Amino acid sequence: MISQNTIQQILSRIDIIDIVGTFVKLKKRGTNYLGLCPFHNEKTPSFTVSPSKEIYKCFGCGRSGNSISFLMEHEKYSYVESLRWLAAKYNVEIEETETSPEFKQQQQVADSLFVINNFAQQFFSKELLEKEEGISVALSYLKERGFREDTIKKFQLGYNPEARDSFTKAAVGAQFNADLLIKSGLVNERDGNKYDNYRGRIIFPIHNQSGKILGFGARIIKSNDKAPKYINTPENEIYVKSKLLYGSYFARMAIDKADECLLVEGYTDVISLHQAGIENVVASGGTSLTPDQLRLIKKYTNNLTIIYDGDNAGIKAALRGIDLALEASLNVNLVLIPDKEDPDSYLQKVGAAAFTEFVAGNKKDVILFQLGIALKDAGNDSNKKSIVVNQIAETISKINKTEDFTKQQDYIKQCSQLLKIEESGLHALVNKFIREKIGKEETRNERAAFEQASTPVSETDNEVMALFNRDEMNERAMVRSLLEFGLKEWDEHQKVVDHVFKEIEANQLEEMIDNKDLVKILNTYKAWYDNGIEPDPKNFLYHDDLAMSALVVSLMDFNYEISPNWKEHFEGHIPTREELYKEEVFSTLNYLKLRKIKRLIAENQLELEKAVDPDEQMVMVEMHQHLKSLEIELTKHLGTVIFR
Repeated sequence: MISQNTIQQILSRIDIIDIVGTFVKLKKRGTNYLGLCPFHNEKTPSFTVSPSKEIYKCFGCGRSGNSISFLMEHEKYSYVESLRWLAAKYNVEIEETETSPEFKQQQQVADSLFVINNFAQQFFSKELLEKEEGISVALSYLKERGFREDTIKKFQLGYNPEARDSFTKAAVGAQFNADLLIKSGLVNERDGNKYDNYRGRIIFPIHNQSGKILGFGARIIKSNDKAPKYINTPENEIYVKSKLLYGSYFARMAIDKADECLLVEGYTDVISLHQAGIENVVASGGTSLTPDQLRLIKKYTNNLTIIYDGDNAGIKAALRGIDLALEASLNVNLVLIPDKEDPDSYLQKVGAAAFTEFVAGNKKDVILFQLGIALKDAGNDSNKKSIVVNQIAETISKINKTEDFTKQQDYIKQCSQLLKIEESGLHALVNKFIREKIGKEETRNERAAFEQASTPVSETDNEVMALFNRDEMNERAMVRSLLEFGLKEWDEHQKVVDHVFKEIEANQLEEMIDNKDLVKILNTYKAWYDNGIEPDPKNFLYHDDLAMSALVVSLMDFNYEISPNWKEHFEGHIPTREELYKEEVFSTLNYLKLRKIKRLIAENQLELEKAVDPDEQMVMVEMHQHLKSLEIELTKHLGTVIFR
């Protein structure tokens, strides 16, 4: 386990804008930064990053966290891997301590799959470059295809021998878990016997954005009608095909620099183009473009050029997922390779300069191209032409973001001319599809709201829920004020933390706070403070107790922010939470004390109803009067309650 000293060094250097900005394009908006959420498909940026709080939150999908949880969620790293990534980024030397069994168990699957994949890549590369079978069968094949050895090493290509279990024996000999080897897709099992899944195939490692190997593609070399040409890693904890683009790790900087992403179909297309110096290229693997793949592209550019074979299959493949790309506001062009060639073979035929020139001079607007193909298929058939009109109107309706209005109108104009119909008619049809989409979304929302409203809830239930929400929010507000202001001065003799734990003694926390997770945070804070550590939110945001870290992220949410434009509309100074911290601490503490007194009053009332002895009844009446006087006094001095 990484030592606390190392963790503290890493945490002291973390810059969440620097880290998140590695994967998401961020723009400054007031005191925060804004970008398109990397976790869901959105058109308008709602992913907000706060450098002061060191947290992010998407107001679209609700995802939130800190720098470490971002790496864990986005890159599928474990907690330790995230720390190692940060340590490498900030040149922090890692000290190790013993890892707890609980932590090992929690991280085992993801960690092991990454380690297995790394071991497999090294095994396959060695078999390709150093062993007789690999050199004679696979390396010679790759060189015949025109791939240089430096390119082969750059993409970490490898070879799995023909023998039934060459890799399996090596992996088992290295003491890798058999179940995890099967989960990785590298090994299969039949009749109790384990064997290599990719034998006799060239291996293409598939990397994530940081260069870690998530899985593999395996291409057969010898002709075999029964075997598929390519086999891919089955989906598991770290490999999700719909979220990957082959070559993105090697292409990301070139895409950003060129402000254009070239999309091809196969692994060898990517490698061949990279070798020729055309590095802003990735491959979809022949599948329809997915929202996650489009988000990956959009992180670096809004310009997508699809380069596919010119045959019918290539055209159909290129046009799959186009509506999604248009909805993502990508500018999509299509280049079809002539003469029944694919990008790899055409490049080998004409050379890099001619290939680049061909791509630049043969970009077709994907909507107009799609329309041309459809009209050609329709011929003079009126019914088919009517279908084409509806299809193209529906496609154009996908371009419905405000900033794309001019583009949409231009498409309506050009397509109406090609279709030989009135522009106003096509415009009306496009709007019809937009209205239908909005209507469906509204219907879905109304149905969800109706189903929720249809659940019978008594008046008492509503009152209890409202009380619970109010109590919960005030508990959270108190803990949040301690995290943020605990080390500030309360008076000339003590800090806020001293005052808080004077007002609420440690043995009273369970009585005062219902949420036991919040009690855990308070106990941790007090333990650290009593041991000479001055905790701040960062200590909790990056705690190795991930549940505690996630709870603190939710506490440090983006509520209560004063708009940066406030001063433009209102004169005078608007006090901030930092300036009013004493009032906030006082208010939240008093609320908890008042709630406790109310509970004591209720308990005393129940006891009074049961009591039969007059002396006992008198004691309880006096207790009731005392508690009521405390309640009145607290209410009088309560001030502003943070949540009501």
